[in-house]
Amino acid sequence: MKSGTAPPSFWAVNSLRLVQVGLGPHGRNWARQVIPNIKEVDVVAYVDTDPYALDTLREDAGVPADRCFESLKEAIAATEPEAMLNTTALPGHVPITRAGLEAGLHVMVEKPFAPNLAAARQLVDMASVRNLVLMVSQNYRFFPAPRAIARLVGDQTLGKLHEVSIDFRRYSTAGPNGRGRHHHEDQPLLVDMSIHHFDLLRLILGHEPERVYCEAWNPDWTAFTGPSVAVATLVFHGVVVSYRASWVSAGPITPWAGEWSMEFEHGEVVWTSAADSDVKLDKVVVRPRDGKPRTLTLPPVPRTGTWATLTEFAGAVRSGQEPETSGRNNLGTIALTAAVVESATLREPVTMYPAGEETGAAAAI
Repeated sequence: MKSGTAPPSFWAVNSLRLVQVGLGPHGRNWARQVIPNIKEVDVVAYVDTDPYALDTLREDAGVPADRCFESLKEAIAATEPEAMLNTTALPGHVPITRAGLEAGLHVMVEKPFAPNLAAARQLVDMASVRNLVLMVSQNYRFFPAPRAIARLVGDQTLGKLHEVSIDFRRYSTAGPNGRGRHHHEDQPLLVDMSIHHFDLLRLILGHEPERVYCEAWNPDWTAFTGPSVAVATLVFHGVVVSYRASWVSAGPITPWAGEWSMEFEHGEVVWTSAADSDVKLDKVVVRPRDGKPRTLTLPPVPRTGTWATLTEFAGAVRSGQEPETSGRNNLGTIALTAAVVESATLREPVTMYPAGEETGAAAAI
């Protein structure tokens, strides 16, 4: 990470005053499991328009009633936060982030931070004009395996990389309470899940994609409304990526980051990452052409996943440095995801452009 994090004694007297907006099940997980462990922030207000969500938060996390608000405007006036954590569902990402920026707050928002590239650029421009930090919580980046792999690719330890294969397999069916949120989405796989893998590709390969082709579909027996299975080919600066993902696989489940095989000039690397759970699941195996396979010893990472992104955000605000997954940087991930959705919609290859401007249907994801 490059946040320039200050010593603990600094944070003890200068914690970032934060308002969290969006207290559905995912937002309450942030409130219960993540935020209490990050001493660099001090949550001064929680906001949700649903009083039931706030009642549940107070019961589950012991949050005082005077820190809970149904109005963001009232929360800001009463508590004077410096920054916002936006954990609303996708429809709330743009309007809530915009409201935070207009109020002069630094903002960290869940992925995807906007439903299309035009809206994403507007938010980035708003933050830039106001000299505010806008960061996307791309938590899969902040684990030891992908960090080690990015260095290995950059150093060309095994020569030049030319091929990547990624497999993601899960089985997500309707539970006793019916279908979950992502079962109802138009793009439950590519936008809600695969975007993590696309962002990792940008980190690891160090380039933006040149063209993509994707087939996505939904078997008629699933609980999903939109495509739950996809197969795609993505080309990055001479590296060809084969991507296969499924929410309805009968095969062995993979870790959330998927299973990766990478073919280099002088060998192969296979790896996977926990992405949001037990860091001990991270594993990297190097198989040289003329040598024995070896498992790399991965450097310890003080904080992983969402704990790391929140730390990065606080550090960026205090240091004035641009965070790794800034809104500006994440425009590339939005553009790639939109292009893959466009290709799947049109059933045609889509060419990517240096400015991240795609054709036709890629205006929305």
